[in-house]
Amino acid sequence: MKARTRTLIAAPALTLAAMFAVAGPAAAADTTQGDLKPVPLNGVDGSGSAMVWVDGTTLKVEFQATGLLADSPHAAHIHYGSDAKNQCPVAADDADGDGHITTSEGIPSYGTVQVSLTTSGDTSPDSALAVDRFDTAAGGDITYERGEIEVSQALADDISSGEAAVVVHGVDYNDNGTYDGDEMSDLDPSLPAEATDPALCGIMNVSQMADMPAGGVQTGSGSTAGVENIGLLAAGGAAALAGGALLIRRRTLRTDS
Repeated sequence: MKARTRTLIAAPALTLAAMFAVAGPAAAADTTQGDLKPVPLNGVDGSGSAMVWVDGTTLKVEFQATGLLADSPHAAHIHYGSDAKNQCPVAADDADGDGHITTSEGIPSYGTVQVSLTTSGDTSPDSALAVDRFDTAAGGDITYERGEIEVSQALADDISSGEAAVVVHGVDYNDNGTYDGDEMSDLDPSLPAEATDPALCGIMNVSQMADMPAGGVQTGSGSTAGVENIGLLAAGGAAALAGGALLIRRRTLRTDS
């Protein structure tokens, strides 16, 4: 009789453990995602999506963008600032009133460059303008993926908590298909402003997604999808344990009688 009692106790416990093993991955908190949207006033009719995975102090980043200046390199970065608004710029951020938002005018919103999303080599802020190592938008589109990006623990924690931004730069104010114009970059006076002004921006919110879906990141950043399922599974597991305990008590009472 004792052996049977142990079996009845173990079965519900194993069932509960299995439930949590299945539900656990949905609660992962080291993935962030966001939609890339045009920076206002800068004349970009584009869109995109991005995802950042944080594993300790190592990042993996993927983003897809469309509607960019075709066949031109586009600098892209992770921006963050503890004293920034941690949001994408709005039209009111055009501080000098020239009708465009520069990278510097966007800094109070999205923070400074923390990671340069280059295709090879250094990924630090030192490579923020390494034009030859950023993706070229073939036909106006970019599909970027890079892993093994090392950052500090503090920055990894900031990105994991959400509110960092992925910003893609490079616009075409005069619609002539190239980076030019009389206005020079506020970051590097040897470059035209078109080459460095922000085109797309997205805030990376904490996500329940484990992988970037085909066709881009799903909408609904910061979703709690899956969390409610953990609660239901936990409730079901508790019910299974309660049912097992009741069954044991009934069998024990029958034996004693």
